[in-house]
This record gives sequence, C-alpha cells and structure tokens, in this order.
Amino acid sequence: MSRSALVVIPTYNERANVPTLVAGLMAHENVRVLIVDDQSPDGTGTVAEELAAQHPNRIMVLHRTGKRGFGRSYIDGMRLALNEPVDVVCQMDADLSHDPRQLPDLIAATDHADVVIGSRYVPGGAILNWPMKRRVLSRVANIYIRTVTRLSVRDCTTGYRCWRKTALATLPLDQFISDGYSFLVEMLFIAARRGCRITEVPITFVERREGESKVSRAVLLESAITPWRLISNPESSRKARRSESSTD
Repeated sequence: MSRSALVVIPTYNERANVPTLVAGLMAHENVRVLIVDDQSPDGTGTVAEELAAQHPNRIMVLHRTGKRGFGRSYIDGMRLALNEPVDVVCQMDADLSHDPRQLPDLIAATDHADVVIGSRYVPGGAILNWPMKRRVLSRVANIYIRTVTRLSVRDCTTGYRCWRKTALATLPLDQFISDGYSFLVEMLFIAARRGCRITEVPITFVERREGESKVSRAVLLESAITPWRLISNPESSRKARRSESSTD
C-alpha cells in the first residue's frame, strides 16, 4: 500500500480479541495501530501495552480516564491520529468482526474518495453467523436512517471505515454529542453535509468470537433518536452549509 494508515480501535473488555486483530494488522506495511482503551476491567489496556512493546513505532495505546463511551473514545483517538504523519485514518471494531485482510481494499479506495465505508450491503458484501433477528434489525435500521437523513450510503452503521486525514480534519469532532453506535451515523451525516466524497467497498462481517456485544437498549434508543436530531438541528445544518460553500 502506497498510503500510510493509522487504525483507531476503541476497546472495552476485549483482551481475548486484541492480539489476533493486531497480528492481522501488523501483516500490512504502512499500517500503524492506535488502541484506545476505555478503562477495561479485564486488563485489555495491559495487553495493549504488551503488544506495543512487541511492535515499537507501530502500535500506540491511549488509556482514557474520562467518562466512558464509544463515541468519546473515537473522538479522543481521532484527535491524536490527526497529529500523526499518516495519509489515512481508519476505524475498526476490536471484536474481530472486521477482517484485517480487507483493509488494503478500503485504503486503496481513498485514492478517489474522502470516506470509504466497509459495507455489508453492497454487491459482494456479506454477514456471517448472525441470527435472522439481528439481520432484520440491521437492515431495518439502515433503511430507517437513510429515509430520515436522506443519506445514500447503503450501510450507515458499519464501523469499518477509512478517512483521508485531510477530510477527517474538517469535521467538528468537539461538537459531536452522540456516544453509542449512533456516533457512526452522526460522523457520516456531517461528512456528507460537508461535501465529502463517500464510497462503499464490500466486506464480509463476522459475528464476534469472544466477549459480549456492547449493544444495549440505551444504545438502540439513542440510535433511533439521532437521525431526527441531526436533521432538526438548525445550527448543525448552518455550519455544514457554510463549510460546503467555503469548499466550492
């Protein structure tokens, strides 16, 4: 890969998965990793430090001490990533649902896009080991988000993404208020409003092997409310339109 990339990985109780994920990522040249551990009580942070010692200059660890949350972890990690000498900043889940072998395809697509989505719902995309209930919920959620927000992206909720660092730097990270997985929707919505070129690359999503899902009722409720909040927030819309005008 000609482009250099830094993969930001939020973790909470993922000590069983992180070594395997990191091993897959270290197989790619020009790829570095930033593990953002959210005070995991299972010792994930310690495992991350051990991996960093094994791969000097390629793995960084950020131990968060503030309020816990998926979105907050990403914001802190991305702030740090924007100061690193890389071309692309990527997002991946720590639970092995995202295959590191597919990362080069996403990075390569940043040659002609600002945001590359690892998509389950474009031709070639797939989901393995999910029960029918989860498949239906995910499909309905994406239809709902696209209908409310008018986003054209087929997979709005995927966490496998790559950003041109220059595009990520234009997003108002400090103004994002979503914390659960709806943070992914908010990022995508604002990026689209600001004129970022978005494309989707097919991936095969696999259900987590170890640990427990972080999806809760509170996460689902926030995800249901967020699309309406995004389209009804006049201030966000004005800021986005001003940004679009300034880049024309």
